Formats: sequence, C-alpha cells, structure tokens
Amino acid sequence: MAGTSTKTVHDIFQNMEYGPSSTSTATAQSWLEKHSRILGFFLDGKFFSPADRQTHDVTDSKAAVVCSTVCAKDEDVASVASSAAGAFKTWSELSCYQRAKVLLKLASVLQRHSQCVSELCELSQSSTSPAVLIRLAQYYASWAQLRDSLMPEWIPQGVVAVVVSDDCSVYFLLLKVLPALAMGNAVIVVPGKTTTLPALLLAQLFMEAGIPAGVLNVVTGSEASLGAKVAQNPQVNYLTYSGRQQTGEALAKAVAGWGVPMSFSLSLSSVCPFIIFDSADLDSAVDGVIELAFKKKRDFQWVLCVQESVLDSVVARLKLRMTGMKCVPLATEADRNLIDAAVQEAQQQGATLIQSCPPASTGALYPPTVLCGLAPSCESVISPPPGPVLPLISFRSSAEGVTLGNHSPYGQTASIWTEDLTLALESAKSLCVGSVWVNCHSVMDPALPLCGRRESGNCTDGGREGLYQFLRPSHSASFPRSSPSSINYADFGSAASKFMIPEGFDPSSVPRFYSHFVGGQLRKADSGCSRSVLAPGGAVLAHCPDGGRKDVRNAVEAAIKVQPGWMKKSPAARSQSLYSLADSLDKRRRDLAVSIQTQTGISLEEAEKEVELSVSRLSDWAARCDIEQGGTPFLPQAGSALSTPEALGVLGVILPNSKPLLSLVCLLGAAVAMGNAVIMVPSEKYPLPALEFIQVLQASDIPGGLVSIITGGRDQLTQALANHSVIQSIWYWGSKEGCQFLQYSCVSPLKRLWLHCEEEEEREVGRNWTSSNPSLQEELWRKAVVWKSIWIPTA
Repeated sequence: MAGTSTKTVHDIFQNMEYGPSSTSTATAQSWLEKHSRILGFFLDGKFFSPADRQTHDVTDSKAAVVCSTVCAKDEDVASVASSAAGAFKTWSELSCYQRAKVLLKLASVLQRHSQCVSELCELSQSSTSPAVLIRLAQYYASWAQLRDSLMPEWIPQGVVAVVVSDDCSVYFLLLKVLPALAMGNAVIVVPGKTTTLPALLLAQLFMEAGIPAGVLNVVTGSEASLGAKVAQNPQVNYLTYSGRQQTGEALAKAVAGWGVPMSFSLSLSSVCPFIIFDSADLDSAVDGVIELAFKKKRDFQWVLCVQESVLDSVVARLKLRMTGMKCVPLATEADRNLIDAAVQEAQQQGATLIQSCPPASTGALYPPTVLCGLAPSCESVISPPPGPVLPLISFRSSAEGVTLGNHSPYGQTASIWTEDLTLALESAKSLCVGSVWVNCHSVMDPALPLCGRRESGNCTDGGREGLYQFLRPSHSASFPRSSPSSINYADFGSAASKFMIPEGFDPSSVPRFYSHFVGGQLRKADSGCSRSVLAPGGAVLAHCPDGGRKDVRNAVEAAIKVQPGWMKKSPAARSQSLYSLADSLDKRRRDLAVSIQTQTGISLEEAEKEVELSVSRLSDWAARCDIEQGGTPFLPQAGSALSTPEALGVLGVILPNSKPLLSLVCLLGAAVAMGNAVIMVPSEKYPLPALEFIQVLQASDIPGGLVSIITGGRDQLTQALANHSVIQSIWYWGSKEGCQFLQYSCVSPLKRLWLHCEEEEEREVGRNWTSSNPSLQEELWRKAVVWKSIWIPTA
C-alpha cells in the first residue's frame, strides 16, 4: 500500500478539508429531457406551454443553462386564477379524510421520487432534504384530517397566492403551500429562481398523489411584478409571501388597495444573534458557529455575541477551526464586491480579521471571515454582508448579552449557548425573536410555530398557529375586493374634518368638554383644537380634543413605560385587573347606556343590553388570561421544545361605528389580557361612549398608560399610528382608502394589520359584536399574540 493517497481519520480532522460529494444529477436531467428542457407553467394538472410566449433560462451554480421556463402573460394569469377558483369549490367540498389521504399519498410519492427531488433542488441551488419535505406532508395530512373536529367554526380563505423571492428555499415554500392545501384552499404558486424547477416537479407529484386538477397551479415568469399581477386578480382571496424584505415591500405596495389580505415572512433578510455565555461548552459552541456561519447557503444572517470572560478562548478556537477551510462560493460577482466593501469599512472602524485563507484576487469566492472588535452600531453588525462573513461583538453581563441580541430591528431567531438551564430559559424569554435554539441551531419542525417579530415578518408559519392565516371564522365576511383608489400617500390624513367646530360657535351652549386619556391622565390635544360630538339629528352634544401626531407620540411614550411590566405580570394578576375593570364598568352601566342612546339614537333598552354584554365580554377576557397558555408538542427530534404566546407590544386600534362601547371593550379586553398596551381611536361618528369609558378606566386598577384614548380625525390618527416605529400592530375599521394607505405604508416599518372596510358595516356583513360564536373570540385572541418556540436538546 506504499504510495497510497488514502487519508486517515486523524489527517482529515487535522486539516478539516471537505470530503468528496456525489454530484450526479442523472435522474433530474432525465426528467428535464422528458420535457425537452422547456417547462411551461402548471395549469389544470398539466404543463402548459403556449407557442408565442417568451422563455427564461434557468442556470445552475456554474451559470450553465439547465433548461428554460415559459414566461406567463396577463391572460395566462387570468387563466390560472380562474382554474384555481373553479377547483377550490371541488377541493373544499371534499371530506377532511379525502384531503388528508391526498397529502399522505404525497408523502409516499415524495419518498419514491426522492432522488429526483434532491437532484433538482441541487441543480436549482436550493438544497433541501426530501426527508424534510416528507415530514411536512405527513404533518399537514394530520391537520387536514382534524380540521373540522378541532376548528369547527373556521373555513378556508379561498384561492391563496404563494409568492417567494428568488433565493427562498423549497422548505419555506412548502411551509406555505401545504398548510394552505390542508385547510381546503386552492393555491397558486409564484416561485423564485431557485424554486421554479422544484415547484414544477412538486406540482406534478401532487397530481400523482391524486389532487384534483387546478387545486395547485404554478405560474412562472421573469418579471418581478408577476406575483403582484396574480394577487391583483379578483379571484384571489389571500396573498402570502416568503423571502427577502426588499421584494416583500415592493409586492405589498403593488398590491395595496386591491382588497387582498396579505402576510409576510421575511426570514431571508433577518439578522440573528448567536450568543455564547461564559457557562457554555466552548468547543461545541464554536463548532456550531463554523457549521452555521460558513455554509454555502444560509437562511439567515448571523452576528456572533461572546461574553468578554471567554472572548479570547472563543477567538483562539475559531482561528484553529478555520485554518485550512476553503473559500465559499458566492451567488454572484456583485456579492464579492459587497463583501470587499464591507470588510474594508469594518477595518477602518477598527475591526481585526480572522480568515481561513487569503481571498482570491477575482471571482465569486470568499474565505470564511470573522470581523472582531466591532461596535454594535457598525453597519456590518446591523446589516452583515452576504456570504461567509461573521461580525463578532462582545458583552460583559448576561443582561447585556440579551440587550445586544435585541439590538437588531429583526426578530426571526436566535441561538444561545450555555450549560446553565435557568440562564438559557430566562434569556430565551427576554429575546424579542420568534424562535430560540438552546445549544443548537437550524433545528426546524412543522409542529412548532416559526414566527417573525418586528421586521422579520407579520405572520406565523408552522404548528397549529400557522394554519389560521389560511382560515377565517365562518361567520365573518371575506375582505371586499376592489381596485385601488388614487391616493397621495404623503398627504393622507391632512384634510380638514367635517366635525371641526365652526367659527363663531358659542362654547357656553355645549354642556361638556371632554379630554384625551393618556398616561392615566386627562389631557387636552397638543394642538389645542377641539371638535364637535354630534347627535343623530346634528345637534352638538359635546366637544372633544382633535388629536394628532404628537398626541400619539405621547401615548406611545406612556405605553412603552408600563407595557413591559404589565406583560411580566402573572396571568392571574392581569385577570384580576380586568375583573376590576368589568366591575367598574358595571357600576356605571346606567351612565354609559344613556351616552350610547344619546349618541347613536337607539332605544335605552338596546343601549342597556350593549352595556350588559360589554361587562360580560370583559369578564370573558379576564377568565381567558389564565387559560390561554402554550404547550410542549411532541417532536421527532431528540430534545424538548416549548411553544408559548407572547404579547405583541403596543397596539393601535381604530374603532368601528357599530356598537361603539361593545366593540371597544371586546378589542381592549383581547389586547390587554394578552399583555399588550393599546392606543384606541374612537369612532369619529360615535365617540361619546368611549369618552365616558375613560371614567371606568380611572376607577379600575389598570395601570396608567396601558390604555390611551385619543379622539380626532380618523385618517390623521391612522397616519400617525402607521408612521410610529414602536407600534407593532394596527386593528383598523374605516374607509377603503384607509385600508389601502395602511397596506402601502406599514411595510417599513413592518406592522401586523387587521383591516376592516366600513362598507362591511353598511352592507351588514361585518363583524357581529353581539355574537357568542367562539371562533370570533378566538380570532381576537390570536390577533393579540405572537408565538415563541424554544428548542432544548437533550441528547
């Protein structure tokens, strides 16, 4: 055996070179040849390639052309939407067992074609294990089977458009597609560059599994606007997006005003902390860093945060482990230029480099690199460059480590390393992210929710919680479709209100002047202006402040002082405060009933019933504080996991005209019960019940600042809430133009939106506030929380 080049295990561990990998793509190439390497979009269960359509080349990692795909035109989009709308009726009327049977068969079909799926994903630069996709199909088959028994009052949205960015993985694509199908929706997929071929193959495999033709259609093209064109079609009922923030923002603005509810998962833009405490197993932690940060394709960007007492040890281990590592291929030459510029800027700011080898002079390659000694304010920390570059910052105490972890405007996930279980759980709870991995990383399972916080998304994927974005309560109306209005977004909310006090008005003729309720105190509007509160016949009942941007700012400042403490209170303590509020409301039932009668013109008997129901609803939310908890789902991986609901933070609520007191109490109860602070804008038409409710708040033990009530022009206050970065969610009842403005404006900073058009109320198809249907209350609760998953390995 002399002269052999065979390496021992010791040699391999010494130089840490990559081993040989199988590069055969014969099965995928054979599938492409069957289609003559020209793939049309998938329509009505088959590939459709019109002769007069342009084509778009699909390339592999070496820029070699693999095949071509057909680019859809507007008439093709219309055909796809019509096909999906027709198939939705068939699919939704199948029994739960029949839909589950299709998804279960899909799992076996994926198993049979796993080689082709794996190779095609590799060719498309979207490597995903077929085993992961099989697990997804099996999991959502179970939910398809149990939908009617566990969610009896919920129905599917209809036709769902699933749009992903160019570099989104197949896993995140199917994390949208499979739950939508399991809940009975039809789906139109608009794939990105890396998911086009896998999406078309999977559509064919769905047909082999027995899904009705048209239930899953795939439309392809090279235009960035293709996703927006699909969503703008009047037969599409819901839009969900996964991918990069910039693409998602453009999509949201293009679809604003078309009457399509939207949700966004912006994981690929997220910057996530990798935190190493001094109690960590440093060797395992550094191994985790190497595996996570220097992969060819990463789902997230990472920042390494190391406690100062072990900083030198971690740096020494990084240098040792990185020695001899090869350069990592980049997507494009442009990424190399971005990295060079970012590294140069970091060095100018005092950073030192750890590199596995010198960078090549040219080419789309770059060596694994750690930027040491950076300040948290450096651009490379806030927005790391693409590729194998890892910023490193240090911290002194564990509390400072958590603060650094929350420094990013994103909130997708975090990885924390410590052998101290108490520290791990306390840190995980304090981090403002959707998922926390303890002593591990990149562990995902569809049983646990994956929830973006702040700029990382406004919806939940995975778990039972992720199913509800594809459902709506059976007694609620679908969002009315329409065409966008011509709106000057910069001037929205600047028009004078019809409720402003006319010149020459005699204030002595009005019995009462009301005030805002901000920070637990009565306050005048910052502008000093007031507006009229009118009776149904037009008589002036009272005056109230005309609030604006500065009043919203004051309310937010009061809310952020008290909300963290309120959120940390035990559910029992929050429950008692809400019972106190209900008791205070009960004691003033007569005064509130009179205010409702005077303002709306209904009978005193009807007004008293509304007050009585309001007391009951507050008591319901007090009771739910104690019972709405998370869980510990069973997982196939070794280890344990927690799934817990958390407060959103500060909410803005623009109240409806219907049931002015009952709607206020229902929305306030849901928000406050779950630990949120809330800024409420009463109906312009009927503000009096909300103003009288201020005395109820003053007599309760709800902390001052937790609930603020600001009157004024609806559009003006909507604009102020939308533009405030601290507001995490807006619940809106108002005009079609207001809905359009919020969809356009609330993508940066990203907010969770719950929009209702006043046309629903006029047509009497809006929310029935008097209904005791449990799905309506459950919907409120789910709008008031976000979900956090915590992974704790045990082996």
